[in-house]
Amino acid sequence: EGAVPKPEFFAHQLPFNVIPQIDKFQENGYTKEEMKVAWELKKIFGLSDDVKVSCTAVRVPTLRAHSESIVIETEEPINADDVRELLRKSPGVKVVDDPATLQYPMPLNATGQEDVEVGRIRQSLVFGDHGLEFFLSGDQLLRGAALNAVIIAEQAVK
Repeated sequence: EGAVPKPEFFAHQLPFNVIPQIDKFQENGYTKEEMKVAWELKKIFGLSDDVKVSCTAVRVPTLRAHSESIVIETEEPINADDVRELLRKSPGVKVVDDPATLQYPMPLNATGQEDVEVGRIRQSLVFGDHGLEFFLSGDQLLRGAALNAVIIAEQAVK
């Protein structure tokens, strides 16, 4: 009949929807999951308090993969083509980045794969030569979401 069943586990229906909330909301307006991402990245990288990390966690109905849209700002100029080539040589990373043929990372393709797919690599409109934006998907049962972000970020800023 085309009817979607009432939600049992989430506040809203998940089929044909995305929910911009994972875990409980905190006093600062972020969810606990979003704060965990910020805390984990700072801890893993040993970042000082002047390095800011922010994200929005969204529940998306995929079978088995996490995806992230990442924006980085660098102190030195950074080139998207150079980073793309560096990532191609990096273990655990598969560059899927050909907009002309509509090739980019997607959870459906990353599921069951050990490598993290990264693509949509481009200069940031906000940070220009001092920033990049990219998208990644990885099977969270084979590679943890935090590890994915760390590995890719380390390679991008070297």
